[in-house]
Amino acid sequence: MKAIVARDFGPPEGFELADVPVPQAGPGQIQVRIAAASLNPGDLVIPSGAYPVPLTFPHVLGNDFAGTVTAVGDGVTAYDIGNEVFGHSVPRALGALAGAKRPSVTTGTLAEYAVFEAGTPFIAHRPPELDVVTAAALPTVGLTAHALIAPAEPKPGETVLVIGATGGVGTTLLPLLRHTRVIATGHPGDADLLLRLGASEVIGYDDYPAGVDLVLNLVRPTDQLRDAARTLKPGGRLFTITFPPPSPDMIDRDDIRFELVLDVDGDLGGMREVAALTPYISARYSLDEGVRALTDFARKHTVGKLVVNVCDTHTMNG
Repeated sequence: MKAIVARDFGPPEGFELADVPVPQAGPGQIQVRIAAASLNPGDLVIPSGAYPVPLTFPHVLGNDFAGTVTAVGDGVTAYDIGNEVFGHSVPRALGALAGAKRPSVTTGTLAEYAVFEAGTPFIAHRPPELDVVTAAALPTVGLTAHALIAPAEPKPGETVLVIGATGGVGTTLLPLLRHTRVIATGHPGDADLLLRLGASEVIGYDDYPAGVDLVLNLVRPTDQLRDAARTLKPGGRLFTITFPPPSPDMIDRDDIRFELVLDVDGDLGGMREVAALTPYISARYSLDEGVRALTDFARKHTVGKLVVNVCDTHTMNG
């Protein structure tokens, strides 16, 4: 089968489209014919060599997907051959970080076929009203946006600062905050889109206002949020999805709530709970263009989600 692979640790310019064996479903697993997959930062970071991840090469990239079940392993009762599914998984090499309860791991979704664990909340049947491309773009950003909203509890009329609103998570999150006054950071050229998605105001990346009730950080390293914390009213809340893990000395305030949101077990909701969300898709590529998609994602300013159509486009609307 065709797949986008890394042959060794390095930048996306070293990735290639290659022929690799079709992965087979074992006990408790499903094999899926991938219709579409979308890109996430982990697709670049994991094979970059920046972290000591024990990858086996060639490493097939990709985490998010939508497709059709083509084989079912022993013990699987939730899926049958022909079922339409979508979801999120991480490379098997990161299985230890994928949650202790029902980890969702994969052989890589930027490929014609991939294998997944069946018993995880991060994979679900695709509702008929959710098209394939949207379903492929939704998993990681939808899960993250949903997980942020649960503990943050944005209230009507509150002022919310969203740092990094133009990315996949930000553009999925903004419509969920329409009942608040949203101040979003972004490039000037992205202002019209962010306002259309629900922002009340768009500012530069360091032009933080004062008097904010809630800060949602989507991009800044957690140890670089001191200025963002200063915007908060006493008793305010600061939630981040980035690392390193928060500690009080990073922000020099003890009167606000400062937490990392990382729902590795799906306790705050799985794919069924986020199927109604709508990600913003800015570009589509074919599998033959997969390496270009990844280099664009790494080197250019991209907005929302980039989707790779793995199958022929005439099958993408089912």
